[in-house]
Amino acid sequence: KVDYDVCSNYGNWLYTAGIGNDPRDNRKFNMIKQGLDYDGNGDYVRLWVPELQGIKGAAIHTPWALSSAALSQAGVTLGETYPGPVVTAPEWGRHLPQRPGGSAHARGRRGPAQMPAQHKDRGIDFYFSRKKDA
Repeated sequence: KVDYDVCSNYGNWLYTAGIGNDPRDNRKFNMIKQGLDYDGNGDYVRLWVPELQGIKGAAIHTPWALSSAALSQAGVTLGETYPGPVVTAPEWGRHLPQRPGGSAHARGRRGPAQMPAQHKDRGIDFYFSRKKDA
């Protein structure tokens, strides 16, 4: 099945590129979390990225975090048969395996995002009002 909703896709790509509307500071798109939420077993990735087909389960979303033995068993050599990551965002850390051979899908819900100290007194009205001198 191909996901094709022009308006939704265009809006999501803009948001992912960082040019969508979001009043929260330092908002980042977490690709690892999205992969785990919507492709928990990695079947979609395995379909479109045949180089990673030998990686089992959700670990396919973070191949650079696997041990060299696990990569070797899957037939993956980072930098040769599959590129290493260009960047690894610190926010992805909580979605990485915590122990060798462990599950890459250790889920834990956090509470609401903390507002940065300098913006604590800003309610939703701040972002939608014309007056920004607060």
